Amino acid sequence: MSVWSPRRFWTTATVVPVEGGFTVHLDGRPVRTPLKAALILPTEALARDIAAEWQGVESKVDPAAMPLTRMANSAIDKVAPQFAEVAAMLADYGGSDLICYRAEEPVALAERQAAAWDPLLDWAETALAAPLVRVQGVMPKPQPAASLAALSAAVHRLTPFQLVAFHDLVALSGSLVIALALTQRHLTVTEAWRLGRIDEDWQIAEWGEDEEAAEIAARKQADFLRADRFFALCG
Repeated sequence: MSVWSPRRFWTTATVVPVEGGFTVHLDGRPVRTPLKAALILPTEALARDIAAEWQGVESKVDPAAMPLTRMANSAIDKVAPQFAEVAAMLADYGGSDLICYRAEEPVALAERQAAAWDPLLDWAETALAAPLVRVQGVMPKPQPAASLAALSAAVHRLTPFQLVAFHDLVALSGSLVIALALTQRHLTVTEAWRLGRIDEDWQIAEWGEDEEAAEIAARKQADFLRADRFFALCG
């Protein structure tokens, strides 16, 4: 019987050490990915949380309710086989990073961006050897090739499991630098989320918040927090 059967057939989900890491067994049967690969996880902590997702299934398997399992499956089935392509795609964010592009007006917004993002650019220059150019307005401007290479190298040092979480952190914040600062623990997850929303929070302060937009933002924040947790669980 496939592990991804829509109905629960097991009583207990347990963590089992295996060569290369840990896996999850359902009444002694190893969990496999949708492509039938072995679900080998890098840390016991991640395996325990994934086992808890399987233990929490009531009558039917709902992948939407098992985000850590989905992310682990993606790491094995999708990211690992095309790691270089995924890492390169994320590294490309460095060429148009959110924190480099500044408003020309209103002046108060530009000042808020500078206060929030300039320290991050200083950190990138010092910690990553990646000085980046500030750009006024929205017209793209090339970044130094050496800086882009340094940012790319930092991304390529991640594991496939880390890269799955990193993808969400970059996409949801709009910034490669914010994601790197978070995963290298220069920022807390709360700080990282706030720094990615400087423009949105400015608009809310000026014009008020739309209920639908607030719900979307809350879902994105939950996804951001989950991605940070998954990254941390990868060791």
